[in-house]
Amino acid sequence: MAKSRAVKEQLLNEYKEKLSKAKAGVIVCNHGITVEQDTALRKKLREAGIEYKVVKKTLFTFAVRENNLSELEQFFEGPIAVAFSYDDPVKVAKVLKEGAKDLEKLEIRGGFIEGKVISEKEVDALSKLPSREELVAKMLGGLNAPMSGLVYVLSGTIRKLVLALDAIAKKQSA
Repeated sequence: MAKSRAVKEQLLNEYKEKLSKAKAGVIVCNHGITVEQDTALRKKLREAGIEYKVVKKTLFTFAVRENNLSELEQFFEGPIAVAFSYDDPVKVAKVLKEGAKDLEKLEIRGGFIEGKVISEKEVDALSKLPSREELVAKMLGGLNAPMSGLVYVLSGTIRKLVLALDAIAKKQSA
């Protein structure tokens, strides 16, 4: 009995830590998914740097209450798993929505972003946003474009100046 209680306390502490560290998380119902499908989904999530865990609802309920996310309890019907993202909140939604297309039995229930509970529709909207890397690339491209244009204009002006000086030099030598 004491060992079981210690295991449960350890699991509860693990859940609380994951919830407090995660920038975002998505709750899914994975009922009816085969082992092969679950393994493939876990591989995709792991490659994206997302932690995926099937949770014990009773202990997870205590953990969400202690992290002021008790609204998540509305998504706790049937067997559930949680995908935790510790860096990019958009990535977890993108990967799971992609996985849900391939796995018709994977049901996205809802989730959270930095302490705010979101619905399935909001997870869907989040999955359509560009990722952090895409936004950084667009920003750098936007910053680089004016500089490239300036270099092009200056090189054209210098080229014209060199041609004009060359023409003057040829005229004076003749």
